[in-house]
Amino acid sequence: MISELLKFWQPVLEIIILWYVFYHLLVFIKGTPAVQVLKGLIFLIILFLISLFIAQKLNLTIISWILPKFFAVFLLSFLIIFQPELRRGLAQLGQGPIMGLFFREERIIDEVVDAVYSLAEKKIGAIIALEREIGLKPYIESGVSVDSKVNSELINTIFMPHTPLHDGGIVIQGGRIIAAGCLFPLTQNPKISKGLGTRHRAAVGLTDETDALVVIVSEETGIVSLAREGKLIREVDRETLNKVLNNALMQSKRPKFSFKKLTRMKTK
Repeated sequence: MISELLKFWQPVLEIIILWYVFYHLLVFIKGTPAVQVLKGLIFLIILFLISLFIAQKLNLTIISWILPKFFAVFLLSFLIIFQPELRRGLAQLGQGPIMGLFFREERIIDEVVDAVYSLAEKKIGAIIALEREIGLKPYIESGVSVDSKVNSELINTIFMPHTPLHDGGIVIQGGRIIAAGCLFPLTQNPKISKGLGTRHRAAVGLTDETDALVVIVSEETGIVSLAREGKLIREVDRETLNKVLNNALMQSKRPKFSFKKLTRMKTK
C-alpha cells in the first residue's frame, strides 16, 4: 500500500519541483535581455535535436559524432555569454528569501531603531506603526502610498518638519514602508495622561484596536516611547526598543522579552 502511494506521489513531487525551478528561472530573467537570448537558445536546442535525429536515421556517422561535441562547446559559450546574469543571480540568491529569511527582519528593525534615535536627537516628532497579525488596511488607506524598503534615511525625510507627510504616521507592513501620512484613532482611555500630545494618544489608540507596535518620538522633548496592547512606555532606550521589536517581530527562539515586566520597571 505504502509503495503504491510512493509511486503515485513521486511523479507529482518531481513535477512540483520542476515547476518551482522553471517558474523562478522565468521570473528571474523576465524584463532582461536574457529573455531574447533564451528564445534563441531554445530554437538552437530544438535545431540540434532535430539534426542529431536525422543524422542518426541516415547513418551520418561523422555528423552524429560532431554534433554532441559541438553542443558541449555551445554550453560553455552559454555560460560565458550569461556571465553577468549568472553573477547577478548568485548575488540575489544570497539576499533572497532562503538566506535573507534569517536577516531580513533584523535589518528592518535596525533601520527603524536608527531612524528613531536620529529623529530623537534632533527633536523631530514621529510615529511609526509596525503591523503584526491584525491588518492595518483602514489606516493605510488614510495615508499616501509609499511601498518602499525600510530605510532610516527615508524615515527621517518623511518626518522632516514642513513636509506634506510629517504630521501623520507611517505603516510598516511585510518588511516595507507601505504608507505615510496615515491617521490613527485617538485613545479614549482615561488613564492616559492629559499632558500627552496627539501623537502619543494616536499611538495608544491604534494599539487599543490592533496588535501593532507603535514607536513615538516626542517633538517637544525628543523622548522615545513605545505603545503596545493599549499601554504606553515612556523613555525607552535604544537597547530596550531593539529587544522588544526583535522579540515581537522576529519570533526568535530565545526567551521572550516581557513587555509587562518592562511596564512594571518603568512605573516603579
